[in-house]
Amino acid sequence: MIKARTAKFQIGQVVRHRIFSFRGVIFDIDPEFNNTEEWWLSIPEEVRPHKDQPFYHLLAENAESEYVAYVSEQNLLPDDSGEPVRHSQVAEIFIKDKAGGYRPRNPSLN
Repeated sequence: MIKARTAKFQIGQVVRHRIFSFRGVIFDIDPEFNNTEEWWLSIPEEVRPHKDQPFYHLLAENAESEYVAYVSEQNLLPDDSGEPVRHSQVAEIFIKDKAGGYRPRNPSLN
């Protein structure tokens, strides 16, 4: 029997990494690992996440740069700072609502 997992976070939610100092807004979710084996094996074994959990695509940023990150659910925490995400692609994908959250510009793409 296959165990169905429900994603803890949602598209448009701002999250931060549990270990590394970066944060971002979620723009896509894979119900389980969906990247290359090479990518997965490049993660040091002592911190390598399990594949059978949701993985999130983030428009991510740290103090030095902006990039796209692929992160396991176990390594994410909600970011409640209220600070906007400065990633240059945020405006292409999201509309900022009055509460400061992010809504997809085109919800039918998700």
